[in-house]
Amino acid sequence: MGSTSDKIKGTANEAAGKIKKGIGGATDNRTLEGEGRAQESRGKAQKAKGEVKDAVKRGIDKA
Repeated sequence: MGSTSDKIKGTANEAAGKIKKGIGGATDNRTLEGEGRAQESRGKAQKAKGEVKDAVKRGIDKA
């Protein structure tokens, strides 16, 4: 998977996680809130993976 797709999917997961977390908090559904937190974290990690891929590619391109 390319860096751009990692960043896009990461952003989507992060946004979906925030929504789940918010709905879970509003409805006092701790399970949904926890799932939202986990999905948000996965999204952040996926975006970071895309950033690392970009950094590695820039380093290789400079060499």
